[in-house]
Amino acid sequence: METSQIVMICTIAAYMLFMIGVGVYYAKKNKNTGDYYLGGRSLGPFVTAMSAEASDMSGWLLMGLPGVAYACGLPEAMWTAIGLAVGTYINWLVVAKRLRRYTYAANNSITLPEFFSNRYGDKSKLLTCLSAAVIFIFFVPYTASGFAACGKIFSTLFGIDYTTAMIVSAIVIVLYTAIGGFLAASTTDFIQGILMTAALIGVLGFGVVAAGGFDQVFENASKLPGYLDPFKGFDYATGQAADYGFLPVVSTLAWGLGYFGMPAILLRFMAIRKENEVKTSRRVATVWVVVSLAIAVLIGIVGMSVFQGTDKALLTADGNKSENVIAVFAQLIAEYGWFFAILGGLIIAGMLAATMSTADSQMLAASSSVAQDFFKGKIKPDVSDKVAMWVARGAVVVIAILGVIFALDPNSSVFQIVSFAWAGFGAAFGPVVLLALFWKRSNKWGALTGMISGGAMVFIWKFAIAPLGGAFAIYELLPAFIIALVVNVVVSFATKAPAKEIVDTFELVASNQPLE
Repeated sequence: METSQIVMICTIAAYMLFMIGVGVYYAKKNKNTGDYYLGGRSLGPFVTAMSAEASDMSGWLLMGLPGVAYACGLPEAMWTAIGLAVGTYINWLVVAKRLRRYTYAANNSITLPEFFSNRYGDKSKLLTCLSAAVIFIFFVPYTASGFAACGKIFSTLFGIDYTTAMIVSAIVIVLYTAIGGFLAASTTDFIQGILMTAALIGVLGFGVVAAGGFDQVFENASKLPGYLDPFKGFDYATGQAADYGFLPVVSTLAWGLGYFGMPAILLRFMAIRKENEVKTSRRVATVWVVVSLAIAVLIGIVGMSVFQGTDKALLTADGNKSENVIAVFAQLIAEYGWFFAILGGLIIAGMLAATMSTADSQMLAASSSVAQDFFKGKIKPDVSDKVAMWVARGAVVVIAILGVIFALDPNSSVFQIVSFAWAGFGAAFGPVVLLALFWKRSNKWGALTGMISGGAMVFIWKFAIAPLGGAFAIYELLPAFIIALVVNVVVSFATKAPAKEIVDTFELVASNQPLE
């Protein structure tokens, strides 16, 4: 192994040990389940914003999105980025403050499933159990995507066995998440968000210089048919322009709908310290997302200009390895000497940060659903907080093991795995969250049937309808979200109206009167 690679590995190892240290530090601050799952609602505006967006973007930001831009050009990457940027802003503007208020008013709910049950007065806990099941089902593959991304990074850069690297990465994430809980996950996400930003800016700057400037980048890219056309794109298999029409654009923009149902992000809204700090968080989050997404897309285009046609080409007869574009840039930087090897290691740490910040939040949200919503909520209601926290820690381990099993295939696409899980949460939870917060006629049966129909339609559309092609070949989130919303409204109207005390709580939250 070369000196530069050894320096990079040492830098990455130091970063991972630091993350574990954060987990150990915050373990002492978890006095009860409210602390472990929601940090005692004590997050400041900057930590809330950065941890929410870092946990959102995952390895998809530094692998999936640049990879799509590298291989296919502007259309899919650009419209996806626009959909996510708009979705981020609207979610913070519309949902964040209202959810913070409502979860506090609804018996101080500390998990999303618990909020659904308290909001609708569901004493049977059907909503709690169903929500916990949805979280578990879709978070396992989402977590797997993070582990897979870590394995691919080490395998590509250092020739380390994919499975070994993936498992070691999973162990590190499990350690600081299980030990430190929500505060550890949020603090590490804040740090990781900063590191991701530095990695993106550093790689873009190096790539532009290596390409000979922005003019050269776009001159090279324009030689590929349709590459820079937002309504065409490049088909690397044929070497010809593709076709990205109205339906694909609308379908891709629909990524933004996923935000309304993403538990890892919604938990940050619930955990912010004060309602009046949401505006600051919204501004920080929106700026970070817009800048990060734009840079990630540019890196893919710059990478095509620098690498394609060289011995480092990522599109070859052997397959598409475009998701490794930032990792290859880091490798090039490290070849300039030991100082640059440290910088290269920090860039790889930034890539790991993107995957770890999402995986820790996913595992924590899923484990809280298992321990708080299912075990404590349904099986053993009188269990102590201490036992519930240990059950949650055990659930983190189990979820990680399942994620490792799902991630064993090194050829799995990070982009595709994240896409499916994102659709699942967006369709199952998004309409329920919006109607629970803003429509007082919404009831338990509407929420239940809406959740079931949304989650089921993601599977049905993805595997049965989309393969028909044509107008049906759209992102499954869009039709599933619409169907779930319609079912929720229709069933709510067709069944008994909510009880007076439920309506009273809704009106109290809507009034903006002080709750604390």
